[in-house]
Formats: sequence, C-alpha cells, structure tokens
Amino acid sequence: MSEHQLLIGISIPVPEPFGSQLQDERAGFGDPMASTVPSHITLIPPVPCEPDGLVDVATALERASATMSPYSMRLRGTGTFRPVSPVVFVTVSEGISQTELLAGCIRRTLDVPEPDFPFHPHVTVAHNLDDTGLDRAYDALGDFDCTFTVDSFALYLHDEVEGWVPQRDFLLGQ
Repeated sequence: MSEHQLLIGISIPVPEPFGSQLQDERAGFGDPMASTVPSHITLIPPVPCEPDGLVDVATALERASATMSPYSMRLRGTGTFRPVSPVVFVTVSEGISQTELLAGCIRRTLDVPEPDFPFHPHVTVAHNLDDTGLDRAYDALGDFDCTFTVDSFALYLHDEVEGWVPQRDFLLGQ
C-alpha cells in the first residue's frame, strides 16, 4: 500500500445494543483493538483504495446492495480459529448463506480477489491474546445469543488514530 492510498473495509455492523456489548466484552478481555474496531461481520477484509476511487467504490456497493433483500441474522455461542490464528469469535448461526452471497457479490462487484482462507462469517471478540485470555473470551461469551435484521452493510475507512470509522451505509434491496 502506498502512503497516499486509503485502507477500506466493508462489513455488517452489529447493531445496538449488541455491538457495544461485544465491544465492551472485547475490551474487558484485554484486546487492544477493542477501542478501534467496532463489532462487525467482515464482508471484505481491508483493501487499499486510491482516494479518487472512493466514488467508484460507493457506486459499486450501491449496485451490490440492490441485489440482496434484508435477512435475519442470529449470533450464538463462540468459536475459535486456533491453532491457525489466535482468534475467538461469536458465531453466526443464522444468516450464513445470505452473508456468503452478499460477500461474494461485493467481491465480484469490486473485483477483489478471493480471500486467503475460506469465508467464515463471524464477530471477533478476542484477537492476539495469550491462551488464557482467549480461553476466557471463549467461555465468557459461550451463551451469547442475539437476533437482528441485516438491512444494510457499511463502508469503513481506517484512520491511524480512531481505527475503523464507518463512512456510509448501503441499504439492502435499494
């Protein structure tokens, strides 16, 4: 990434009160990223973007959002990517296939390469902690359960101080 490029991400924000609850839990586990990473389900991992390309990205995301209708999502329980990656997450237990379809549509619309690992919708709640911290997160949120309607996704811009800042929402089906 060049010094003039922006870093963007595209995610489904976890709505309130659940988003703040999970972010507070993440901070309580000692994850230093908690204050700069809002609770979300990643659709497209961070990618560089030229500043003058943001308008084209927004236009493409408008097209992608029009292809999907709102759908129900349930977050329930925890999972982990260990030993491959030191991550504990809250599991998406309903809305997986719709989220996969949405991510694929956005990836094709933006001509973003396939991810290095298979796409697995989730909400990270602990990352790069020691095993004790990861175990604590896994156990503490094992009974987490919430349901909400996914009616939009958001474009985020990375700021060196504030972290991931939402820039614009894209309503599904419009």
